[in-house]
Amino acid sequence: MAGEFGKPEIVEEEVDILLIGGGMGACGAAYEIGPWLDEAKKQGIDLKVKLVDKAAMDRSGAVAQGLSAINTYLGEQDPADYARMVSNDLMGITRDDLAYDLGRHVDDSVHLFEEWGLPIWKQPGDEGKALVDGGKPVRSGKWQIMINGESYKWIVAEAAKKALGTDRIQERVFIVKLVNDKNDSNRIAGAIGFSVREHKVFVYKFKACLLVAGGCVNIFRPRSVGEGTGRAWYPVWNAGSTYAMAAEAGAELTMMENRFVPARFKDGYGPVGAWFLLFKAKAVNAFGEVYMDTNKELLNDYPPYGQAAVPASCLRNHLMMKEMREGRGPIYMDTVSALGKLAETMTPKEIKHLEAEAWEDFLDMCIGQAGVWAGENIEPEKKNSELMPTEPYLLGSHSGCCGIWVSGPTDVGAPTAEEHADAGKIPSHLPSGWNWGYRSMTTVKGLFTAADGVGASGHKFSSGSHAEGRLAAKAMVQFCMDNKDHQPELADSVADLVDEIYRPVRNFLESKDYTTAIDVNPNYITPKMLQFRLQKVMDEYVAGVSTMYQTNAKMMEVAEMKLEMLKEDALKMRAKDLHELLRAWENYHRILTAEAHMKHIQFREESRYPGFYYRMDYNFVDETNWKCFVNSIYDKTTKTWNCFKRAHVDIVDKSKLFK
Repeated sequence: MAGEFGKPEIVEEEVDILLIGGGMGACGAAYEIGPWLDEAKKQGIDLKVKLVDKAAMDRSGAVAQGLSAINTYLGEQDPADYARMVSNDLMGITRDDLAYDLGRHVDDSVHLFEEWGLPIWKQPGDEGKALVDGGKPVRSGKWQIMINGESYKWIVAEAAKKALGTDRIQERVFIVKLVNDKNDSNRIAGAIGFSVREHKVFVYKFKACLLVAGGCVNIFRPRSVGEGTGRAWYPVWNAGSTYAMAAEAGAELTMMENRFVPARFKDGYGPVGAWFLLFKAKAVNAFGEVYMDTNKELLNDYPPYGQAAVPASCLRNHLMMKEMREGRGPIYMDTVSALGKLAETMTPKEIKHLEAEAWEDFLDMCIGQAGVWAGENIEPEKKNSELMPTEPYLLGSHSGCCGIWVSGPTDVGAPTAEEHADAGKIPSHLPSGWNWGYRSMTTVKGLFTAADGVGASGHKFSSGSHAEGRLAAKAMVQFCMDNKDHQPELADSVADLVDEIYRPVRNFLESKDYTTAIDVNPNYITPKMLQFRLQKVMDEYVAGVSTMYQTNAKMMEVAEMKLEMLKEDALKMRAKDLHELLRAWENYHRILTAEAHMKHIQFREESRYPGFYYRMDYNFVDETNWKCFVNSIYDKTTKTWNCFKRAHVDIVDKSKLFK
């Protein structure tokens, strides 16, 4: 029996490895870990594993609603070229070792998806031929392949659950705090969370854990308000838990100043990739001008990245924003011309099929956009649709690279004789501080991450996140084998941890009768109201949509002061039920993540990502002083941040990128 709301039942459990999350990274780890556990057992080491997800794996994570494309599939292409692309799109500051390593492993996960039943589009004549057998996919771009992906996550989760076993999976439990080891402050020993369905608190002790709880959404005020409240591009349940919990555990974060501002179909946040890449549509201003052509000279302000064959995502936004600032909006996706041009060489039946694919692009992954089209009487072959840059998002798996500093692969840097002769390959060295023995382990012993959690790389997307989870699974098992005699001991008492987690409940129960209106009370604040405050601060002072993504040192001083007060107010959040307790802790994670983001932008005295944010007091890219990683460590005792530079090293030759 579960306890009462104010007095939850406490469940304690000891495992060797805990997987925190249920998205693609967690599914990759859950699928991969079995054979390595068997290998450990052969050596007399019987390891216990558990996966804990705050939702349900079938529809958990960023792929929950489905996808219409797999954005990372190399096929015949060189992983070094993939590493170059990642670096270029993120303005030159990425970990080539991580990107290269992912590039050489990612296809194996895609082959598994197809084996498990995911429909992947094939070239004419190759229908029915698997990718692994040489089947040629329909590419919508150099790295992207088209799929029928409404059930993508369901398929991947089913395989993960079958591999791991449902007895090792606990759903609807929200892990909110990691606990360091009593005898080693730089080692992880446990985690605590609560059920979002029952009055139970769960305390886990372990040797290693994989923290893959997604990126961060809703720290900035969204464009969709009123009846559109809650609509966002990335899934709203991504609350910065990965970054906040890792920071509190003492892990070194990296590139938290980076954010992604996707240009998407207005109001529905519908995907644009297939329209640009598959349907060959162009974005135009209100007068039908292709601003990527008319504003091309702006790219010359950002050498060498502006001279790349494919300009970085942020620079494409930069060109769009000139049109908006100078009054040539709205911006449109010219679907009419694109479909019209394709129809010139098609039969009526083929045209009908093409129109169906245009709708399916939304129905596979963003049904809300189909609703906007239907509600506004938009037929894409007859009427163009508005585009708009969204509010900022923090992530490490899509077109972003914020996250945690992790150990890279051990074998990258041992090229073959042929590779020695090719300057474009990985050279036979790695920079200091990029590897400490276990792939994907953070700077805290036993704490691993993947997907959105791994910083200083990007463009993993769904397939890469799955592959990265698999890489981490193998490394975690090895870590546990190497530390088989270690006995984790929690640095904090269970009673104190439970007391902290249930503070919002206590705030409510102790003060709920003070006023007749339950939501209006001088002794507590609702999580919803606190989130509005956070979003207002970040939007108005840390380069949100209301300032056209602009900030400066003085604005961030105001943000710093307001965030300090907000953290005080956060201690007064209430939880009248388990859902509000969930929201309260998501807010706590969001505030810490938002603070990390602000501190990093404050520290980096340049505008490294024009189009994503502008520091107007340093509105340029400074290759001399700031082509480096900005990393940070949070001290949870003093509640202070230490930001510092780490040297950037190109280990893949980038000259091929530029014209």
